Amino acid sequence: MSPAQGCVPLPAVPGGARFDGVATVTVMAVDDQAVFRRVARQLINSTEGFELVAEASSGEEALALAAQVHPDLVLLDVRMPGLDGIETARRLPEVAPGAVIVLISLERLADLPSSIATAGVAAHVRKQELSPGRLQGLWHLHGH
Repeated sequence: MSPAQGCVPLPAVPGGARFDGVATVTVMAVDDQAVFRRVARQLINSTEGFELVAEASSGEEALALAAQVHPDLVLLDVRMPGLDGIETARRLPEVAPGAVIVLISLERLADLPSSIATAGVAAHVRKQELSPGRLQGLWHLHGH
C-alpha cells in the first residue's frame, strides 16, 4: 500500500534507538485532524525518550503503517470517519503485537461509547491533558 496523504512513515531505527543507554519509545500518532497530528508531533518530539515514527489520518492507514513500523506506543483518536479508533484499537494487536494503545479524544470517558471498555486499550486520555509528563507517565504504567 502506498502512503496516502496524512499517512506518513518516518525514518526509524528497528527495535528502538538507544541514547545514553536508554531505549527510545517509538510512537505512532493517529488522528483525522491535521492540527492535532501537528500538536502530537511537537509533544512527542519535546518528550525525552520518545520518538515519533509514523503519523496516520485514518484507522485504515494506521493499521498499514503499524505493520511496517511496529510502534511501542500508539496515540489513537477515538472519533474518525471510516474505521474509528475503537475498532482500530481492536485490530492493531494483529499487526503490531505488544503496542501500547492509548485512545485520545476531546470528550470525557463517560461521554464516549461504552464499547471503549472492550477495545483492549491501556488508557483513555483527553487531548487537552496530553503533556510530556503525562506521556512519560502512561509509558511508565503501561509500557513493557
